[in-house]
Amino acid sequence: MPEEKYSTNSAGIPTESEEHSLTAGPDGPILLHDHYLIEKMALFNRERVPERQPHAKGAGAFGHFEVTNDVSQFTKADLFQPGRRTDLVIRFSTVAGERGSPDTWRDPRGFAIKFYTDFGNYDMVGNNTPIFFVRDPMKFQDFIRSQKRRADNDMRDHDMQWDFWTLSPESAHQVTWLMGDRGIPANWRHMDGFSSHTYLWVNAGGERFWVKYHFKTDQGNDFLTQADADRLAGEDGDYHRRDLWQALERGDHPSWTLKMQVMPFADAPDYRFNPFDLTKVWPHGDYPLIEVGRMTLTTNPANFHTEIEQAAFEPSNLVPGIGPSPDKMLLGRMFSYPDAHRYRIGANYNELPVNRPRSGVRSYNKDGHLRHHNPGDPVYVPNSKGGPHSDTDRFGEPAGWHVDGEMIHAAYNLHSQDDDWGQPGTLVRDVLDDAARQRLVDNIVGHLKDGVGQPVLARAFEYWSNVDADLGARVKAGVTG
Repeated sequence: MPEEKYSTNSAGIPTESEEHSLTAGPDGPILLHDHYLIEKMALFNRERVPERQPHAKGAGAFGHFEVTNDVSQFTKADLFQPGRRTDLVIRFSTVAGERGSPDTWRDPRGFAIKFYTDFGNYDMVGNNTPIFFVRDPMKFQDFIRSQKRRADNDMRDHDMQWDFWTLSPESAHQVTWLMGDRGIPANWRHMDGFSSHTYLWVNAGGERFWVKYHFKTDQGNDFLTQADADRLAGEDGDYHRRDLWQALERGDHPSWTLKMQVMPFADAPDYRFNPFDLTKVWPHGDYPLIEVGRMTLTTNPANFHTEIEQAAFEPSNLVPGIGPSPDKMLLGRMFSYPDAHRYRIGANYNELPVNRPRSGVRSYNKDGHLRHHNPGDPVYVPNSKGGPHSDTDRFGEPAGWHVDGEMIHAAYNLHSQDDDWGQPGTLVRDVLDDAARQRLVDNIVGHLKDGVGQPVLARAFEYWSNVDADLGARVKAGVTG
């Protein structure tokens, strides 16, 4: 059938007019049985889905991942076996801003990937920083609220942000990253991505390893100064979104090399700090980076809403050979992410094309709003009617670890170097050069001068002195001098 150019309603029926409502005479009232007008108005009123709570503003692209090094001694996950090439979708984002906020605000950047593997979707929900502000999901909701808007005037408030940070010393490492150069990347192509969380890898022989993911940009890291970021926020609020779109349009395909840190399973209990603490990094001298493969982005979305806004990433999507760790934030997110998708998009969000596994679905889940791929009979398990069953011999027990003991509200068991100030202090003294340290001071001072009052300000000076005495003195002098 030749391609037709006439417009239709949502049922595919040709429309009689796209410009004029049906009325009783030239000046008469609009008639209720103008069903196409009613459809257009009703769907317009419903065309927005709730924005994400954090990570509301973002964009993404499609591409692939190719394995370049044999890591089968660490994992049996199919997508990481030699020679594999796996399609994927990625979404970059800011954390605290709303859907219309500027791309260049100082904020961590989300780095979420969905791999369409032969054994289901594997999602890695990460950031452009290897750590996070808190280590326990009980504090996550409060942290996000402190970075967003006040209840009384609905405005962002630096005093509120610093109030939370200075009362949460575990935030010091991430806030040091945030106030430094990487707090505002030049664009998404010139920033790294990290799993941040620790995960479990299991090989074909059942050996277990703790791992962290590092996606290192092949374009090189680059950043914006605070002055340039402020200028661009007024000139082009979609600066990062536009940069990625235009790069792919001109055939400039950005890539990242995936490198892993691998810790033997037995090292964790006696390591000098808790390896599952999301506020800590593993020193590369202890666990050096091992190359795995390369991710390349090639294709812009054809429709932003259906392919990016409705893309649903969740750390609970773990394929055979990959499991969670005792990281409390990861375990909390394994519930909260899919639950957010059910609220925001609907119970059957995995049936949308961007979320649908390309390996096929043989699930007994059924019905609900907008379900259109129901299983046939039988609709229950176990059954003797030929329905799918778990292939335990092939896939074994789920990747995980065994926990003994009582249930308590408590922090992690202490290791010898579990303090909150050591790693950010090392970052300031040993990683940053003099120019980067000065930019860090300037960024902190500028942020504190913007509406932060007592007693929060006094706690902020103490906070930075705990990170590094000289840094604290310079911050105080910059604010009060």
